[in-house]
Amino acid sequence: MSVPEPTCLLIADISGYTSYLAGVELDHAQDILADLVSMVVTSLRPAFRLAKLEGDAAFTFAPADRLDGSLLLDTIERCYFGFRRRRRDVRQATSCECNACVRIPDLNLKFVVHAGPIVRQRFLGLEELVGAPVIVVHRLLKNSVVEATGREAYAYLSDAAMEAGGLEPEALGLIAHDEAYDVIGEVHGWVLDLERRWQEEDARARVRVRPEESILGTSYEVEAPPQTVWEFLTTPGRRVEWQAGVTDVIQDATGNRRAPGTTNHCMHGKDAIVEEVLDWRPFDYFTMRSTIGTPAGPVKIIGTFELEPTTTGTRVHVRFAKPRSARDLAVLAPMTPVFQGMVDAGAAAVRTLVATEARTREAAAPPEPDLPTVRADGVLAGLPAVSGPV
Repeated sequence: MSVPEPTCLLIADISGYTSYLAGVELDHAQDILADLVSMVVTSLRPAFRLAKLEGDAAFTFAPADRLDGSLLLDTIERCYFGFRRRRRDVRQATSCECNACVRIPDLNLKFVVHAGPIVRQRFLGLEELVGAPVIVVHRLLKNSVVEATGREAYAYLSDAAMEAGGLEPEALGLIAHDEAYDVIGEVHGWVLDLERRWQEEDARARVRVRPEESILGTSYEVEAPPQTVWEFLTTPGRRVEWQAGVTDVIQDATGNRRAPGTTNHCMHGKDAIVEEVLDWRPFDYFTMRSTIGTPAGPVKIIGTFELEPTTTGTRVHVRFAKPRSARDLAVLAPMTPVFQGMVDAGAAAVRTLVATEARTREAAAPPEPDLPTVRADGVLAGLPAVSGPV
């Protein structure tokens, strides 16, 4: 008999598809849907596994016992940003003027997220998720969010999902919204405005240490996808496992979500390196300004961790820039070999720990349904494969 498992359930739904389909050419519309659905599922992996495709929606799930709310929101936003770019690229890449291609911008993306205990059962050789939370998350697709808030691109997260992720919705500026359903009753939840986040992401200045600016750092390969590597590099509890000399990481993040402005106290016994997040681009790179205590006084240095997808996993680039003040540079110079040794030790630990965990997770994960395919002669021919970065 299956044992109930705490699970985070997420449905990504391509909204506007029904009205879009009513007035466009079916063959091109099918190719466009297949491409966008594949992109969505690929960008949610490996944090979320595909349970089943449901027309223009993808029903996915993840273990809730290790759910990190900051990573959950990073994953949702990254998926939406990828959808927006993909929608733009598909439209620009085709010269076809049929209604299906012209009206691609009419399509949008929404998410509903819930959490609770479910069981996994096999029916006719296929695995099904069963339990009240499965019913609730599907009912949440039929909601009044657009009418109540005016937001058409959104993520609607139930209180149960927010609690499982340890998030503080009011501090994050999310919009409170309730739904009521027959039998189920009232569901309390929160709305994340994805259109606003897309605009903020597009407008925000980038802060990244370029290779030619680096005075110390390293590059190394990890046999794991960028999302898994990002988890180890950014989650406070994970950093203790691999970062040389670190005994604790105390995080000060608004709403318990890591983002620009988040401050970490990276403890080395009684001493601490204070880190301020300057740029945060899941799952591409993040940049922090570190203040290091020395006998000559505090020294500030800016570092970037950049994740480059490869055919076998991820190439991590770690770069620290030359301090801006001559005084900080002079203080740091004799300490550079020590810091370089710490960077190298951390790289070696990450390479081993992350690859091992990625293999363990993949071995324990259930098989996924096949994704839809685009016809070789379809309107999308010539576009990059959706398995790459989005």
